[in-house]
Amino acid sequence: MRLGVDLGGTKIEIVALGEGGEELLRERTATPQGDYAATVAAVATLVAAAEAKLGRRGSVGVGIPGAESRVDGLVKNANSTCLIGRPLRQDLAQALGREVRLANDANCFALSEAVDGAGAGAAVVFGVILGTGVGGGIVVEGRVLAGANAIAGEWGHNYLAPGPSEARTEADPLCYCGRRGCVETWLSGPGLAADHRRATGLDVAAEEIARRALAGDAGCSATLARYEERLARALAQVINILDPDVVVLGGGLSNIDRLYENVPRLWGVHIFSDSVATRLVRHRHGDSSGVRGAAWLWS
Repeated sequence: MRLGVDLGGTKIEIVALGEGGEELLRERTATPQGDYAATVAAVATLVAAAEAKLGRRGSVGVGIPGAESRVDGLVKNANSTCLIGRPLRQDLAQALGREVRLANDANCFALSEAVDGAGAGAAVVFGVILGTGVGGGIVVEGRVLAGANAIAGEWGHNYLAPGPSEARTEADPLCYCGRRGCVETWLSGPGLAADHRRATGLDVAAEEIARRALAGDAGCSATLARYEERLARALAQVINILDPDVVVLGGGLSNIDRLYENVPRLWGVHIFSDSVATRLVRHRHGDSSGVRGAAWLWS
């Protein structure tokens, strides 16, 4: 039995998978806000309760909104700040009495979709999160690629240069990382809303922009067209380096249907190939992918 834990900023979710990937159990609890010790205890409690309910012991994989430093094993780059600088894997292993595997939550999403999701059967999968932030994960032959610095797939913090027909008359948007013009500042939900506000003066949430565009709103349609062109260029950079078989989209913006037709139509001009076989697909497991991928860290 494989147990996967998704350690999020507001909730901690656990799933138990059988040998064939069938879901045996799913539970969740609120994340103790700003309390590291209580967070470790909450994960241990969820695991113990799941094993008691199912009557057996399982391996444990945990997805986190950050990464382990290759230097000292401490958590870095986490938006759940109480985890930063903590030896989370070691503390969880001690609390659970067994080895624990830890991975970035975007890597877990990519792994889930590569194993038995929209990218199943593909040799190289690039999993993309388009939500409040922009993240990514790489899976090669069923294994997560973490990288020498534990940042493989972090395309959200590459610079997105202006497109051929795009004239920028003001400074690029400031990213929380301290740089300007990161992919995340353009392609996240807040980034999409900010671009619409700059173009129209209107405050409209990303999901509403997509809904209004579908209903024929010209301003929202133009905003989505700019978004698609930027997404095409950003993914083309990834394809030129990684050359994945499939790109799987997740996160709230992955539910915009027109992306799957328009982005592949646009990205070819930016890709160094006479043809592009890479497929752009929607997630299969949705919000469940992160926690399922954590379970699949043991495979």
